[in-house]
Amino acid sequence: MLPKNEIVLEARGLTKYYGDFLAVDNLNFSVRKGEIFGFLGPNGAGKTTTIRMLTALSPPSDGTAYVLGLDIRENPLEIKARIGVAPEISNLYDELSALDNLIFMCQLYGVPRKERVKRAEELLEIFNLKDKRNTLFRKLSKGMKRALTVASALVHRPSLVFLDEPTSGLDVLSARSLRMIMRRLRDMGVTIFLTTHYLEEADMLCDRIALIRSGKLVKIDTPEGLKASVSEGKSLEIRFRNGNEESLQELKKRMSPFKVTILNGERVRVYGDDIGEICERITKLSKELGMELADIFSFNPTLEDAFIELTGLSPIVMSIEKEGKVNVTG
Repeated sequence: MLPKNEIVLEARGLTKYYGDFLAVDNLNFSVRKGEIFGFLGPNGAGKTTTIRMLTALSPPSDGTAYVLGLDIRENPLEIKARIGVAPEISNLYDELSALDNLIFMCQLYGVPRKERVKRAEELLEIFNLKDKRNTLFRKLSKGMKRALTVASALVHRPSLVFLDEPTSGLDVLSARSLRMIMRRLRDMGVTIFLTTHYLEEADMLCDRIALIRSGKLVKIDTPEGLKASVSEGKSLEIRFRNGNEESLQELKKRMSPFKVTILNGERVRVYGDDIGEICERITKLSKELGMELADIFSFNPTLEDAFIELTGLSPIVMSIEKEGKVNVTG
């Protein structure tokens, strides 16, 4: 068994061009054995391109990466055989049952014939799909399809699994169930490389998180470390009934030296230790700018705050073109 802190994935100057377009720009990071490593960023940030390189599906233009000790340039076939990949769009077959899909994946990954049915049954049990073993894939619910897709990536017992948006568009219960399974896999020593558009989910699950924007690595830290980088102590969120971009920009300017983030046309967040002074100044400025206060409440900095602070982007961009919304409580 590998030591707990062994590096199972390391990117070294990983770079990808598409013609003259620089999609991934000199990434350097490592992933440790047995952790859930979040890889977060807006659409177009380079996440999918990075994953395609790390899983040996697309060669880098420059730099390289080592996956389970193997160079992605020199050992692509061996890497593909040793890792698990659960894509956002399922690669399973509608006309096969849940059981037969897993058996077929066992065959593709070279699981010995005599072990295939047993391994498939084990995974159906782990993913709470035992009573659906004979149900055709196309007749499963969306949550069950996602669960089976993740299960199929584990048939050969890989020590490193790439999960691309595993809970995207799922209902609350299905998403919660899949997150419990991810935690269980981590407890079993499986390393998970996770992409997700749900910041609360990343906060709950990930041991460390890498933020990427425009192909560049912004920062890597634990969720707590990222949140601590924003501000210490409590801050305030203020909602105005008749706010507008021009008024909020003026408010932001006049609130100096307090740090202000505009969330949308009616909400701002103000960071600082002196809550009393912040409230006093906000009340005064809202009257001067003709804005009516609706709500003021305090909060501890969240991963969303860290995302806004470090990337300069609203978290709304994380969910563009994603189907539905997921409540991630629990």
